[in-house]
Amino acid sequence: MINRLTDALNFQTEALTLRSERQRLLASNIANADTPGYQARDIDFARALKEATGQIATAGAMQVTQAGHISPAAGARSDSQKLHALAAQTNLDSNTVDMDRERANFADNAVKYEATLRFINSSVRTTLDAMKSPNAA
Repeated sequence: MINRLTDALNFQTEALTLRSERQRLLASNIANADTPGYQARDIDFARALKEATGQIATAGAMQVTQAGHISPAAGARSDSQKLHALAAQTNLDSNTVDMDRERANFADNAVKYEATLRFINSSVRTTLDAMKSPNAA
């Protein structure tokens, strides 16, 4: 019974973790807009979510084969799994941060992060309402 309750929240939890990681990357890109040679990074969110939920295999992922092995944190991405952004225009300092693109992606990701939080809150509230006694009203 408890597995059915947690399974419903696992997908949203993975999505929230990945949204948080993407927000951190986008904030890092914005913070380094003036750093010479900085390469903007991002993740393919749809692919990362499929990998996190087990829909597709993660290439090069660590395998936990013994009880004492430490599994990687949920949503943790290696550097090889992060994408480099293509430069919209050439810069003399080789910086690939496009502030318009980064701001738009940051705002879009923030809205989707908030939506994911609302889905989780709604699911918890619905579950708690279902567990209440009909006499409690």
